[in-house]
Amino acid sequence: MKKNIYKYLIYTILIVFLVMMARGILQEQDTSSSDEGMNAVRAQVLEITFDNTDKKPDKEGVNEYRYQEFRVRIKEGKHKGEIYWMRNTIETADVYNIHLDEGERILVSVSEDESGKISNLHIYDKQRENHLYLIIGIFFAIILIIGGYQGAKSIVTLVFTGIMIVGVLLPLILKGYNPVLVAVFVSTVVVCVTLIIIGGFSKKTVAAILGTLGGVLIAGIIALAIGYSSQITGLANENTQSLVYLLKYPDMDFRGILFAGIIIGALGAVMDVSMSISSAMHEMMDIKPDITRKQLTKSGMNVGKDIMGSMSNTLILAYTGGAIELMLLFMASKMTWREIINLDMVAAEIIRAVSGSIGLACTIPLTALICAAMKSSKS
Repeated sequence: MKKNIYKYLIYTILIVFLVMMARGILQEQDTSSSDEGMNAVRAQVLEITFDNTDKKPDKEGVNEYRYQEFRVRIKEGKHKGEIYWMRNTIETADVYNIHLDEGERILVSVSEDESGKISNLHIYDKQRENHLYLIIGIFFAIILIIGGYQGAKSIVTLVFTGIMIVGVLLPLILKGYNPVLVAVFVSTVVVCVTLIIIGGFSKKTVAAILGTLGGVLIAGIIALAIGYSSQITGLANENTQSLVYLLKYPDMDFRGILFAGIIIGALGAVMDVSMSISSAMHEMMDIKPDITRKQLTKSGMNVGKDIMGSMSNTLILAYTGGAIELMLLFMASKMTWREIINLDMVAAEIIRAVSGSIGLACTIPLTALICAAMKSSKS
């Protein structure tokens, strides 16, 4: 009982430490954004003094403007407590409009004059962070309640992975380092730390680590080969175009960023498959110590085959879910299959999904062979 209490205490400390690190990274990013003139602060709508947004257009299909005029109080920063008048302009033909209610919490972009006083305010968006923190808290609570000690370890690895992506992967890519090499480095660290925390340092964990890294590298190599031969640019995505034109990063290796995303995207599923096979094979060795390497490899392959179908579907469905709006646009536009499949953005997504699935499939024999090779007794 005392041992379990100490374990929970250790992982609670680790979780708090990792969360504090993540918070520090985010605050550092907020500070750097503010230094560059981007300053969104929390505010609250006190009173709406004018609102004609419920007025119907005089003519169907004609773009008209509606307005909300209101007072807001700044809730943070050096202007905390100050009250300002604002106007919210809404276009009847625009599907992305922000309608406000009294008492609602929002984010506003602040512009200051030379004296440090606010010269202009713009609505940035509605404040949603508290709701997101709530659902993350519910998720962590459910993981701890259902998983107990293992759940605590899962949370630690999850927070660590987030820190590696936000605090290492993205900053290094922005500084101009090779995205593929950075993705391989981050993947290696994440795989080693995650699997060692979850499974402990053992032959089972080592086999899972090697199988995972092998599968991810295969996925990355195939994506690189097909991507370069098909002349994928990596510039078809709107977010990538924003990096080029808005944030002035024209010299970045956008094709490399695409391949780095493929490596990171395949990592989770491949790691899951590798650890499942390694665990199952070591359970077999514990139950039947005299099992031969040939029998062990065959059993591991059988376990992997059962996993492969559902996990491949998981990858394909995940990528499809992220592109469902795009597919609806293609269907509504009545584009032919040839027109669709030759688009840069579509080809990139197909390469992303299929190469990840290939890496996942290759992980199965890799992990099975590594586990069998590490078996201490002779076949």
